[in-house]
Amino acid sequence: MPSAAEHGAGQQDEQDSAAGPGTPPRRRRMAVLAAVAAFVLAADLITKAIVVAHLRPDQPVHLIGNVLTFWLTRNPGAAFSVGTGETIVFTVIAFGVVVYIARTARRLYSLGWAITLGLLLGGAMGNLGDRIFRSPGLFRGYVVDWIGVVPRYYPIFNLADSAIVCGGILTVILALRGYHLDGTRSAGEAGQGDEPSEPTGP
Repeated sequence: MPSAAEHGAGQQDEQDSAAGPGTPPRRRRMAVLAAVAAFVLAADLITKAIVVAHLRPDQPVHLIGNVLTFWLTRNPGAAFSVGTGETIVFTVIAFGVVVYIARTARRLYSLGWAITLGLLLGGAMGNLGDRIFRSPGLFRGYVVDWIGVVPRYYPIFNLADSAIVCGGILTVILALRGYHLDGTRSAGEAGQGDEPSEPTGP
């Protein structure tokens, strides 16, 4: 009876053969990761540039009463204003996340994980750019936050933060459902009956 490792390897071989003479599946998944990350990064940079150009810290814009507010703030900490006194530490962490995702992408065959890692990578790069290039100095820059949802009770954030949170949620869902980076799924999560002949991962 084949082991779990042999079963996973067999699924990946079937992935490669199913791809045919066209683009290998890993490259397609990496393209999805890169596209999602680029979209998140571009959206974050553009919105931050608009906010910095048109909003003032002392003049929040209330769109839906006190529920939704555009409010320019400078955050020296992590996402949602956590750890405001550890700017350099979070800069190093963000850089580490970017490097880790870039290395992990070499084993990527799952569409779900490609989207997830793209969200995390784009969000990390968006805030890392602020920390590197914005004042008060190199690697000590303050992140531009501007979205307030009930800001009286909830920290102000930006699109990069939102992408990181969405990526984190998807990470938990994929892990709980047994999906792996290589497109295979844990045997205990695949359900009853015959094992599928094709990869089950999203």
